[in-house]
Amino acid sequence: MRIVFMGTPEFSVPVLDALVDAGHDIACVYCQPPRPAGRGKKERPSPVQARAEALGLPVRYPVKLRDAEAQAEFAALNADVAVVVAYGLILPQPVLDAPKHGCLNIHASLLPRWRGAAPIHRAIMAGDAETGVCIMQMEAGLDTGPVLLREATPIGAEETTAVLHDRLSDMGARLIVTALGQLDELEPTSQPDDGVTYAEKIDKAEARIDWAEPATVVDRKIRGLSPFPGAWCEVGGERVKLLASRIGAGSGAPGQVLNGLTIACGEGAVEVLKAQRQGKRAMDAEEFLRGTELPDVLS
Repeated sequence: MRIVFMGTPEFSVPVLDALVDAGHDIACVYCQPPRPAGRGKKERPSPVQARAEALGLPVRYPVKLRDAEAQAEFAALNADVAVVVAYGLILPQPVLDAPKHGCLNIHASLLPRWRGAAPIHRAIMAGDAETGVCIMQMEAGLDTGPVLLREATPIGAEETTAVLHDRLSDMGARLIVTALGQLDELEPTSQPDDGVTYAEKIDKAEARIDWAEPATVVDRKIRGLSPFPGAWCEVGGERVKLLASRIGAGSGAPGQVLNGLTIACGEGAVEVLKAQRQGKRAMDAEEFLRGTELPDVLS
């Protein structure tokens, strides 16, 4: 099929590779413009732009798609379908309507649960037992379109957003290739009105750990916000990111250091498995403790 691919972050790259490997004709790749990054604030292309250019594919990164010229350029590609995954721009109706088979979105949740910007983080933070990927026919609403294919997967007890992100990216890549191969046979299923939740964008203000919360909540926050923005607490006045954890043994006053990096919570305790001091690399608990003297209570 002749495809316009629309994606920006690392999550989208395996999908682009899978479409190329399946032999589809990628008419053009759309992504977000390069952004200033690093100490020198030099403009850096997105992961999708870098991969598309390495594959020799044409790339466009318009700032918006609402003007007539951008929409005409998109329509002129004469695509059979657009595949959209974590692109980052709202698609206006003329863009949605331009490809012969419309626009298909790869969404990392079991819709209608966790529509919106941060479905992987929110699923872990909410303690969901499972999540998955949906291939959805896009329409004007936010992740409201009918679902063509879905696949569920359990969320591991110690799984972080980073690990789950990679699993769902690979799952989405496999599912979209299947969907495109069966496009004329798939029956779109409307999303039910019951069970709708929204995965709001992660706010850095959410990231501070409150040890007075139950261990289950603290553990989910640590895992759900890893690696970005990273849940954190203060250790001796220094901000430390906590990047992996599991439910630990013991109890005590909230924030009390029980043993190693096992910290008491409002109910139960959390064992921190990986931590990162400011300006340092992430370390497992044993290595972190060799270079850090912990107070009796963390704040």
